[in-house]
Amino acid sequence: MFTPGQLTLHYLPLLPGEVAYDLTLAYEIRQDEHRETFVHFDMSGEIAGKHFQESFELPRDLAFNFASNATRIAIKHGLPPSAVHPVRSHRQYDLMFADIRQKLNAHPGEPIRSEYL
Repeated sequence: MFTPGQLTLHYLPLLPGEVAYDLTLAYEIRQDEHRETFVHFDMSGEIAGKHFQESFELPRDLAFNFASNATRIAIKHGLPPSAVHPVRSHRQYDLMFADIRQKLNAHPGEPIRSEYL
């Protein structure tokens, strides 16, 4: 379920070998002391019955890569790599992507800073 600033995903296994998860990915736009804009993400929940909580930050230019970071965190905390990626393949991802784009006032085709390449 998506609400601006937060995405919550639940999955109950249907087949043997699948893993249950209940994930929340909250985010907010921040500025550092140099007035650089970035997105702060807090990811928490349970994967296979084990609780976790982890945060990460992405600069404005790379904020739209959040699904990759969230997927790595989910795998690190027990989601099998062969399982459905909980953020990237979920239809709510599009709503979250659009919300971040709107909050950052970002537009398609904007260049990214060369130091990120």
